[in-house]
Amino acid sequence: MNIVSHAPQPDLETPAWTFLTHHARVLLEIARDPEVRLRQIAGGIGITERRVQTIVNDLHEAGYLSRERIGRHNRYHLNLDRPFRHHPAEASMPVRCLIDAFTDRDRTAGPPPGTGSRTETEPR
Repeated sequence: MNIVSHAPQPDLETPAWTFLTHHARVLLEIARDPEVRLRQIAGGIGITERRVQTIVNDLHEAGYLSRERIGRHNRYHLNLDRPFRHHPAEASMPVRCLIDAFTDRDRTAGPPPGTGSRTETEPR
C-alpha cells in the first residue's frame, strides 16, 4: 500500500520570486558595508556587476545614496530618511525601516561563516 503525502515539500531549487527586489538587496549590501565593491555585491546576490552598477546609479539619482571616491574604490553614504517609492502604503515610511530590520537581524545572528560582512549603517 502506497501512502501519498500531500504536505508541502521544501523546494530545494531557486525560487521563482522573492519579496525583495534587486534594488533593495543592493541597498542592504551597501548598508552592511559602505565600502563594498560592486563585484562583491553581484556575487552575493547573484546578478551581474553591470546590473549592480545600474542599480547603484538608480539609487544615487533617486537620492538614496551618495558616493565618495577613496583611492580606487567608493565609499557609499545612505540617505536612510528617504521614503519608499511609489505605492501610497509605503510612501510615508523611510527606507531606514527596511535597513534596520535586516541589519539588526544580522547583528544578532552574525554574518554567515566566511563572509567577513560588516553590519555598519550610517549613524541615526
